[in-house]
This record gives sequence, structure tokens and C-alpha cells, in this order.
Amino acid sequence: MQNDIKKISVSEEEIKKIVTSLGKQIAKDYEGRNPMFIGMLKGAVPFMTDLLKYVLIPCTVDYIKASSYSGTKSGSLVVQGNMPDVKDREVVIIDDILDTGRTLLHFKKTLLDLGAKSVKVCVLLDKPGGRLVDIQADYVGGLVPNEFVVGYGLDYNEKYRNLPFIGVLKEEIYK
Repeated sequence: MQNDIKKISVSEEEIKKIVTSLGKQIAKDYEGRNPMFIGMLKGAVPFMTDLLKYVLIPCTVDYIKASSYSGTKSGSLVVQGNMPDVKDREVVIIDDILDTGRTLLHFKKTLLDLGAKSVKVCVLLDKPGGRLVDIQADYVGGLVPNEFVVGYGLDYNEKYRNLPFIGVLKEEIYK
């Protein structure tokens, strides 16, 4: 798999620093409260698992399974399963990357419509060059250029999620 990577964008060590910093900041911001963390399956699993190790406050955890990618292109949003009960809860959506923004904007609005007290967004990576809608994350680990990245939860056709770093996939792999 590593031979399919053009370059490393975010190293394993950098990811650890990002996760630690974000987790501690979220814990500070939500101290004395009981937020609900909702992970976007499947990509957010490694990030959310590591992040919550540093959010040492009472909280609950749930997941939403959604997909919008086919290969390297974002398409129609497909949601599987039921939405968590968020009535009167402070919610933090956790995702691997904020790219087009369509999925996160959809779920932020949906959770607010379902009665969430507040909805914040935490992403490991932000790719502003891919944005198609107006949304910003409240917690951002780092920025990446408008290239197709994989690893640490990010995938190409369900592959590469288990890489311990974020890398740019060689174009010949997906062309």
C-alpha cells in the first residue's frame, strides 16, 4: 500500500500531536458539561478513537453512517440507520476531513432540526480547496491542499484506511 503513496502529507507523529491538542481543547471547552460525540462512519473511527483518549470529561458517543464518495468523486449522500437522539444535547460531530462540506452541513442542520442544543464540528483535516458549500469546522487539526489523500481512516474504495499517516494517493492508482 505504501508504494501507492505519492507523498506523506501528515506524518504519524504529526497526527498524534494534532489529536492530543484537539482533545485537550475540546475537554477544556466542554468542562462541566456532558457533550455527545457523533462520529461519521467509517472514516472518523481512528481519529475519534484517539481523540476521545484526551477528552477526559463525561460524554456520550454515537455514530452516523453516511457516504458520498464513489472513487475520488463526491456524489449523492447515502445515509444508513437511524439518527441518534440529540434532543437538548450539545453535539460535536467528528469527521476525518472537511472537503466539499455537503455531508457535514447536511448533518449539522439535521441534528439542529432534531433538537440539539448546539452542534459543533471537529475534523482532523480541512481541505478548503474542495469546498462546495458554506461551512467551517469549529475544531481543525490541519489543512491539506486539494489533492486526494488517504490513510488514518481516509480511504479510496475502502482501501488505505489502516495507514498510520495521511498520504497523497498516486494518480495512476485511481485514473
